[in-house]
Amino acid sequence: MTGGALLPRPRLTDRRIGSTARRRRRTTVITTQDSVRIGGIAIWDGRTALGTRTLAWEGDRITAVDDSAGDTSLSEYSIIPGLVDTHVHLGAYAGSARADFASWPLITPPEERSLHVAANARRAAAAGITTLRDLAGDEIQLAAARAFDAGLLPGPRLLVHGQVGMTAGHGDLFIPPHYKIRGPVADSPDECRKLVRHWAREGATGVKIYTSGGVLSIGDKVGWRNQTLDEIRTTIDEAHALGMLVAAHTHSTEGVQIALDEGVDSIEHGTGIVPSQWEALLARNISIAPTLLINDLIAEGKLPVSVEAQEKAKTVVAERDAEFTEAGRAGVRFVLGTDANGSMVRFGDQHQEIRMMAEKFDWTPERALIAATSDAAAAVGMEKKVGTLAEGFGADFIVIKGRPWEDIESLRVENLVAVVSRGVLAAGSLPD
Repeated sequence: MTGGALLPRPRLTDRRIGSTARRRRRTTVITTQDSVRIGGIAIWDGRTALGTRTLAWEGDRITAVDDSAGDTSLSEYSIIPGLVDTHVHLGAYAGSARADFASWPLITPPEERSLHVAANARRAAAAGITTLRDLAGDEIQLAAARAFDAGLLPGPRLLVHGQVGMTAGHGDLFIPPHYKIRGPVADSPDECRKLVRHWAREGATGVKIYTSGGVLSIGDKVGWRNQTLDEIRTTIDEAHALGMLVAAHTHSTEGVQIALDEGVDSIEHGTGIVPSQWEALLARNISIAPTLLINDLIAEGKLPVSVEAQEKAKTVVAERDAEFTEAGRAGVRFVLGTDANGSMVRFGDQHQEIRMMAEKFDWTPERALIAATSDAAAAVGMEKKVGTLAEGFGADFIVIKGRPWEDIESLRVENLVAVVSRGVLAAGSLPD
């Protein structure tokens, strides 16, 4: 049984939908005890526009997308799949007050941080991002994912990758050097293999490795080597043996090449891509999460970060801008991945990221939407469950003003009318 099936279904008592047979005949949204149908509305299914259709779902399952459209009273609205963000971090402070990005996780007990993880995830779902992949998760994110799946809390679909990185690597240097409470690291092939097995036992869907340094890590250099080739090979070998995906963080040409040579499943950030690498990227259909917005904000000094981080971001953005447009035109597989954590890139800023992707890669609006729905779902191994509106898929979708596949500028949080996640209303109200 899926988690969504355990959650309350839309009720007939919703006064916006109507509960009498006479009123149902006059409205576009029709409910029964077990199902809901929205008719007379334009639907884009994750790949192509279907025209005016009816969408029906029961619990967390789409039961029909058909042409029994009914009236056309919803002509100003449309339905698209829920968005899929392949690269987020849910462990930051979720409250309304200000909290230091680096120190807050260190001084806050895990019991309290777990509530912030759940709050961040639910905030993302309310903004239309109904599937998330946390790429530096641990037992806290895994617990939240299980709670959502079990229906203990309404929330998005959450995938979690554990980190396998070295001492003094990018993943380790978010913690100040002299702070003794640290996450696990791996400094030999055997330690890498054991840490992968640890994450598999905990229930992670994959692991994240590092083939370069990073921007926000303390005292780190983007060009630093992170782990030896033997350590990286062992990590990838063990993860794939256990059916886990491997995502590789990299901000350098060398790091991209290592990721390609050693057989990762996705590349995160991807700064440093050069034309000689396009052929391999295309042949293997490797996805890249470009994380455009966060690096722009850091480079432009719009976030409270160190001078060191800002200078690193400026270098990253300059190199990225020289590479990405032509890579996008060449067909390199960029998918939605934002690095959103709620404090730097907010949950909801994914809409802006998608608009930026359309501009950066010289894409049509529809191509940008595919990168944020069906193709992003495929990048995280969820292509048979989410990212597409078709019978048998999960009931994750957005009702929005406008038609984003024709005009990407209409893809904005303020245009959301309703968000349904796992078959349950997560935000707004179904149109009357």
